[in-house]
Amino acid sequence: MTSNLARIAQVFGLFALLTPPALAGDRALIDFIGFSPDAKYFAFEEFGIQDGSGFAYSNIFVVDLENDTWLDGTPIRMRSEDENRPLLQVRSEANSQAIKIIADKEIFVPAEIAVLIGDGAVDIDAQNLAFGLPGYERGTVQEERLLSLKTFPLKSSEDCDLWFDTPPQGFELTLAVGESSTIIHRDETLPKSRGCVLDYRLYAVVLPGLDAPRGRGVAIVSTYPGGFEGPDRRFLAVPLAF
Repeated sequence: MTSNLARIAQVFGLFALLTPPALAGDRALIDFIGFSPDAKYFAFEEFGIQDGSGFAYSNIFVVDLENDTWLDGTPIRMRSEDENRPLLQVRSEANSQAIKIIADKEIFVPAEIAVLIGDGAVDIDAQNLAFGLPGYERGTVQEERLLSLKTFPLKSSEDCDLWFDTPPQGFELTLAVGESSTIIHRDETLPKSRGCVLDYRLYAVVLPGLDAPRGRGVAIVSTYPGGFEGPDRRFLAVPLAF
C-alpha cells in the first residue's frame, strides 16, 4: 500500500515538473476615499498583495482635478518587506501618512458610484460605459453620457521589449453627450509610474455624493502593467467635468 502511494506521488511530482505554472498577476483592489467640498480634489487607495514576493502594499493618491495632476507629496506608497506582515497593518500605516494631506484639503465628501463594472461581470468589453447623473426618483438618471476608451501602442521610457511580447499601450478617453463628443484624455507619452502597460479597461464613474455641488467627477480606469507572474491591475483617476 505504501509503495503504491509513493509511486502515485512520484507520478504527480513528475507531472508538476512537466506542467508550466499558470501565470496570474496581482489584482489590486480600490477604496474611494472621497472628494473635497468644491470637488477640486479626489483621493483613492489601491491595495493588495504583490505577485511573486507576496508583500502587502497600499498606494494612496490625491488628484488635483483642475490640473489633472497628483498633489505634491502623493502618491503615498507603502509596501511590506515581509510576507507575514498583514495587509491591514500596511494600509493603516499608509492612511496614517495620508491623513494630514486629506485633512488639509478637506477631502471628507463621500464618493458616490454612478456606475461600476464589477470584477465578476460577464460579456462586457469595458471599452464603453454609459452612465448618467443619479436622479432623485427611484431608478432614474439625468443627462446620459457615454465614456469610450481606445488603446494604442506608445513608446515607454522602460525597456518593455525585453520582457513582453505586447508593445506598451497608451489610451484615449472620450466623453459623448448626445451627438457631441470630447476627448478628455489622450496619452502623448507614457509616464514611468505606469510601467509597461499592456491594456486598459473602464472600471467606474465616481461623483461627489450627498448634497455636494455637481459638475465634477472622475472616471476610474484599470491599467494592466506587466508583472512578475503576468499582468497586474492598478488604477487611474481621470477628471470629468459636466
